[in-house]
Amino acid sequence: MKYEPKPNAFSIPVRIYYEDTDAGGVVYYANYLKFFERCRTEWMRQVGHDQSQLATDAGIAFMARKASCEYLKPARLDDQLTVGLEVEKLTRVRVVFRQHVRRGDEELVTGTVEIACVDIGKMAPAPIPEFLHRKLEALK
Repeated sequence: MKYEPKPNAFSIPVRIYYEDTDAGGVVYYANYLKFFERCRTEWMRQVGHDQSQLATDAGIAFMARKASCEYLKPARLDDQLTVGLEVEKLTRVRVVFRQHVRRGDEELVTGTVEIACVDIGKMAPAPIPEFLHRKLEALK
């Protein structure tokens, strides 16, 4: 069964460069986590909150707590991919993102990434600010 993203999902284009590949000419597995991170960062930027601004203004940062990936098919040099996200679960402190990498309609990698909101000064869990929580809620 083909997975259909929710209408409120977010995605970005990613081109595969030589630096993204391994000795076998395919995307190195750890780079998919980097692509997932870029997608989350660009979503935050699109809704008006870049990571450095949140650190300075609100004293918070989002840190990865858990990640898992399923590698279905390889991506290769010069491929044009789409990296997307949806919110799978949202609490006051944590967000679980469902993420994917596709080449056209072909799903290459799926995964989930759990991030936690952290008070930078205390390095302890902190509530996600309400203005951002509402925007995350809209991705569910």
